[in-house]
Amino acid sequence: MRGIKPEIMPATGQAPEGVPEPPEWMSEDARGVWVRVLPILLNDRRTITVTDLEIFANYCVAIGQVAEANRILEKEGLTFSGPSGPKRHPAIAIRSDGMTQARQMAAELGLTPASRGRPAIKNGADDDGPGLFGDLGL
Repeated sequence: MRGIKPEIMPATGQAPEGVPEPPEWMSEDARGVWVRVLPILLNDRRTITVTDLEIFANYCVAIGQVAEANRILEKEGLTFSGPSGPKRHPAIAIRSDGMTQARQMAAELGLTPASRGRPAIKNGADDDGPGLFGDLGL
């Protein structure tokens, strides 16, 4: 892209206390993503708040759907025989949709190479006042 990129404002809001457990309704794959990635966003990058957990849950679900579709395709193949000949397996579309959704949400959450350049939320005070985690002692 050309030109000056807009300044990205740090997230404002309450940080979750500790690393929340994944919701029970998530698939095993989605829960694995939650457990693996959320600590990075909370502790290392400090870029997620309580209000962001819903979009993060959607990201986890999308990644879980991709993993499930991959398992189905590995077991059943990319095509199946229909009445009019070979047809593309429906899991291909499910996988593609999940990948698209995950990529979009990953960019919003700062999980893509291009979005990692976003400024992290700083600990403590800056020129504009306390940071998101300044009053939490983190």
